[in-house]
Amino acid sequence: MPATTAAAPQTYEDFVKVHGVLLAASGLPRSLHRKLFDKLTSETFDGGAYFQVEPCEDGRQRRLLLASESLPQCSDVFLVDHAWTFRLSDAYKQLLEVPGLAQRMGALMCVDVDLSCDAGEGGGAEVAPENGSKLSVTEVIDNEIRDAKERGYDSVKWLELEELDIDDDFLLSLDLSSKFPDLLALSLCGNKLQKAETVLQEVTKFKNLRALWLNDNPVLENWDGHMTETILRGCPRLEIFNSRFTSNFGEWALGFCGEVCDKDNQGFIHKGDHPLQSITSLDLSNRSIQSLINKACVFSRDSLRFTFCNILSYLRVQRAFTPVEIPNLSHLIIRGNPLEANSVSELLEVLKGFPCLQSLEVDIPGPLGESAIEILESLPRLSVLNGVNASKILETGKHVIDSILQPRLPEWTAEEPLPDRIINAMWLYLMTYRLADEKKIDETSVWYVMDELGSALRHSDEPNFRVAPFLFMPEGKLESAVSYSILWPIQNVQNGDECTRDFLVGIGEDRQRSARLTAYFHTPENYFIQEYKKFFQNLQSKSVPSSSVKPSSTKSLHRSDGSALRVYTDIPHVEEFLTRPEFVITNEPKDADIIWTSMQVDDETKKAAGITDQQYINQFPFEACLVMKHHLAETIQKAYGSPEWLQPTYNLETNLTQLIGDYFVRKRDGINNLWILKPWNMARTIDTTVTDNLSAIIRLMETGPKICQKYIEQPALFQGKKFDLRYIVLVRNMMPLEIYLADVFWVRLANNQYTLEKHSLFEYETHFTVMNYRGRLNHKNTPDFVKEFEQEHRVKWLDIHQRIRNMIRSVFEAAAHVHPEMHSPTSRAMYGVDVMLDSSFQPKLLEITYCPDCTRACKYDTEAVVGGGEVVKGSDFFNYVFGCLFLDETTHVKPL
Repeated sequence: MPATTAAAPQTYEDFVKVHGVLLAASGLPRSLHRKLFDKLTSETFDGGAYFQVEPCEDGRQRRLLLASESLPQCSDVFLVDHAWTFRLSDAYKQLLEVPGLAQRMGALMCVDVDLSCDAGEGGGAEVAPENGSKLSVTEVIDNEIRDAKERGYDSVKWLELEELDIDDDFLLSLDLSSKFPDLLALSLCGNKLQKAETVLQEVTKFKNLRALWLNDNPVLENWDGHMTETILRGCPRLEIFNSRFTSNFGEWALGFCGEVCDKDNQGFIHKGDHPLQSITSLDLSNRSIQSLINKACVFSRDSLRFTFCNILSYLRVQRAFTPVEIPNLSHLIIRGNPLEANSVSELLEVLKGFPCLQSLEVDIPGPLGESAIEILESLPRLSVLNGVNASKILETGKHVIDSILQPRLPEWTAEEPLPDRIINAMWLYLMTYRLADEKKIDETSVWYVMDELGSALRHSDEPNFRVAPFLFMPEGKLESAVSYSILWPIQNVQNGDECTRDFLVGIGEDRQRSARLTAYFHTPENYFIQEYKKFFQNLQSKSVPSSSVKPSSTKSLHRSDGSALRVYTDIPHVEEFLTRPEFVITNEPKDADIIWTSMQVDDETKKAAGITDQQYINQFPFEACLVMKHHLAETIQKAYGSPEWLQPTYNLETNLTQLIGDYFVRKRDGINNLWILKPWNMARTIDTTVTDNLSAIIRLMETGPKICQKYIEQPALFQGKKFDLRYIVLVRNMMPLEIYLADVFWVRLANNQYTLEKHSLFEYETHFTVMNYRGRLNHKNTPDFVKEFEQEHRVKWLDIHQRIRNMIRSVFEAAAHVHPEMHSPTSRAMYGVDVMLDSSFQPKLLEITYCPDCTRACKYDTEAVVGGGEVVKGSDFFNYVFGCLFLDETTHVKPL
């Protein structure tokens, strides 16, 4: 947010003069400027007289209603206070230390209550005794037996053993299959089960089991398809496993989702020809259903594996989802299912047969078609599609529904501390700005939460209010500024109307509006997953062979009279450390043989400084394809697709949709979803964030363009700490490629022991290694590092070094192939390549630093290892660099 300094705004005219840029940026109509001035100077917060906040979504969200009689468009402006303002790195610490802050934020974000968790999803959590103590496993089992008898059941068929600290040995000792041989549903959520062998041994003893929940057990961390197949073979009637439908699903699973089969009705106690006939609403969302309609089965004489029971079971599945079995179905939800085994025509034909079906929720585009209109034309009896009236869709010609979406409500467990809940939920409420004065833009964004009134404004694509941040400077200076938000009606609003704002004001589909709504709403997962799959398949098809052109040495520079080469530089460290007699510093660019500058040298710069095409410059044309993070990823992906040495990387400005799909796939498959967000072109880890929160990933786009890269969760460690390596690459030519790797490299260490504990993600000195600008500088002598690393991990550093060499060569080959325009006969440059090792000691490319930044980084008088174990000083390194680039020397460098 820009600001200025001037005399204190004592009058309205002064106020407009000082805040002119802010007023224009806010979009506030001129007719309301004086009202805003009056309310700011008198500190008038009169929103309470006009608005009312009320709970909604079962108390998990709040909304704002107009309490006054009416409020015409642009008739008034209201001040909204900021309840919490912070830098992102300070958020968790403030919640712990500022008195009352966590309590206020918890209430404002509706996360200060303990919601009762459903058992798996089929029943209620066991109620603790009145004295607050936790029931033991024995007490829970006794209660279940007693409850079954009271309900008139001959045995327990539904057993919920949740969050009881049951481990593998305890599970074996319970011998549940002997006590409850007729069990239909078993929930073991939230326990301490770790061994797949133990779980498989015990669970597969239940031959009649229809539903099994093992959610939130350590055993699932390494669960794979083979173990799932083992459970399905051992429990042939299982229809629901960890909330997903198995391929055996039929009446029971559909009855469970239709709420006619649950703990109170354990297996269709009401006997009848059509046990699903009472269902009017059926929610099958996010059940991983591959096939909703089973194909007809043909049995040959050779199909001996099918027993009579198999056939009956198959027929029960075959006939389950049909108009005959569910004749009264009026509302169906099938969002979030791949349904890959059914064609569009098959699904439409079955849905047409449901006589009462009026409301449908489905992914668009998805298994029923590419647009809302297409689906409605195929199912003309529908009156509501995805919550929108069918007639409205047909009238407006809306092809993709995004206006009626389910809000993304925060989730938490009863044991989760309040600050943790707030950190997870706050991305649904945060807003941001960046401070600036006439001299400097602040590099770190400010985040804030509006007060209870402002935070109750929910989103609408057609809002009736507008909100904007505003810095009031009563003394005309940024130092005395007070931050508010201002709120005004942009439509006529009547008493009782909900007051809404556009969370993405000014952002259209050209900036991925629909994808960005995923931060706030449950958008169709299947669409994003399909887009990710197409993106990934495209990457897999890329392949560029290694260059077959051998490096050819470019000519060295020598003046005809044998005098020293004149070097112009605006970098003090080069002037200080370049001490070789072959080079001499000049203050005039036009007189120099070599221009070594921190400035971008374009045609205008050359013309202004008198630089000719005969002078050598320390930069290549279009080198942005290497030194800007989004271009680097794009260059590598165009050349190689997805090489193992580049973590999955997305440019959020262009590939947010594909990133969301990747996130959903990892979440679905139980894979780690930790990501790191990096600005396109900022160094020193400024505005860099590590998170596993999808809403946070999307919202962080608001502080500037970024890439989102899969975090290396398991890096190689040195004495328990994270580290990375800075290698120096010298480029003499791009066509043919002639590059050299300096034997000198630097090791950069984090200060804290590495951990993935979620609170540590806010600790800079745990997850980042660049300590020259932030944190305590903890340098490690490189020869000592190599020796100790080899001893600690029992590896040979030369093997690791060779893998790194191969990777670096591949990177520059990609640039030469994808961007031949980089070639320039008078360009020679130095780049810093940052590398991290994973726990298998495989290199991972982090980023490439362009020449000026790399030059500044090499100023430190640090010891580094070179070939043969010799140690050199960092300050001597510039002499080797210039010798290689301009004199054909190969001291302390090796060709790649």
